[in-house]
Amino acid sequence: MKCPFCSHLEDKVVDSRESKEGEVIRRRRECLACGKRFTSYERIDQIPHVVVKKDGRRERFDREKVLAGLMKACEKRPVPMKALEAVADRIEALVHESPDREVPSVLIGEQLMEHLRELDKVAFVRFASVYRDFKDVDQFMNTLKGLLETRE
Repeated sequence: MKCPFCSHLEDKVVDSRESKEGEVIRRRRECLACGKRFTSYERIDQIPHVVVKKDGRRERFDREKVLAGLMKACEKRPVPMKALEAVADRIEALVHESPDREVPSVLIGEQLMEHLRELDKVAFVRFASVYRDFKDVDQFMNTLKGLLETRE
């Protein structure tokens, strides 16, 4: 496995743990070149779940893409990484538990916004502004008003 710090290809496994559900193995690794530690996750590669985009395109579900979107929305916000990983886990479970192998991106986006609304209001607004692709200030203001009404 390639070290994320120095790109060296050799490491040793320091600790391995199975998740509660037994679907993921978490491994703590130590780079043999720089000595820094990092975590890797192993999952069984199953028949892929596909996300159906708004324009009809289909692409394989990517947990890392979900996590990257959450991290971007929460940039410079006091949201712990553990909370973002928990949201990504819930979204991944939602997709994998779906009886259909195809899940609309709209469902995933709405679920992400719901979780972000609970975690951090600013991150929610950031995510919503990109996800909903507001065309004018009125659409943006309506979303903000809805957010303020749920707070009261």
